[in-house]
Amino acid sequence: MEYNMKLKIIIIIIFIILFLNIDIISAEENEYGIVKAWFNEQNATVETVEGIKLRVGEPVEVKVEVILKIDGDVSFKLYEPGVTRAYKIINGPSDIENWIDNLNMESGWSKTYTWTVTPNGAWKNGNAPLNIFVQFNKGMNNKKIQFTIANPYILDEQYTGAAATTPAPEITGTGAQAKETPFPPVIFVFMALLVAWRLRTRA
Repeated sequence: MEYNMKLKIIIIIIFIILFLNIDIISAEENEYGIVKAWFNEQNATVETVEGIKLRVGEPVEVKVEVILKIDGDVSFKLYEPGVTRAYKIINGPSDIENWIDNLNMESGWSKTYTWTVTPNGAWKNGNAPLNIFVQFNKGMNNKKIQFTIANPYILDEQYTGAAATTPAPEITGTGAQAKETPFPPVIFVFMALLVAWRLRTRA
């Protein structure tokens, strides 16, 4: 009886961890493609990065990975939903609101783009969302993905740290999706299964 109770508890813990782990690595996706995003290395795909305070001129890194699931085209851009332009690009493959087009790509194509972005001082003492808009095209049909990467609060203060001057590297995909790095919860799940097996052999 005691063994069965312990086993049930372990199984419940395993399911909770697996659910959390799936949530961590999930991406915005439709039948045409996949989009992942990071803001200063924080996963911005599953949930908008909140609680960030930036000073004017403070550089941050925005990274977006696009994966194509069809033979077709994909176009995307960073954009600001607000009327006042709050950011400027220090380094990166495009300016804000400028499209990046990849035409006649094969299914499995992928590429990661990196920008260094900084508040320009035009908007202060308020939040300034930064969004991504992606459109996948297959012939006359298209599918769209868009979401807010981050929603920083812009302070009325000047950043006094070192400015980013080295261009951020652009990582070119080879057509195959990169493998996810195993998360610590996965290791914990393995250990929990091992404990459950040992308890069963002792029963």
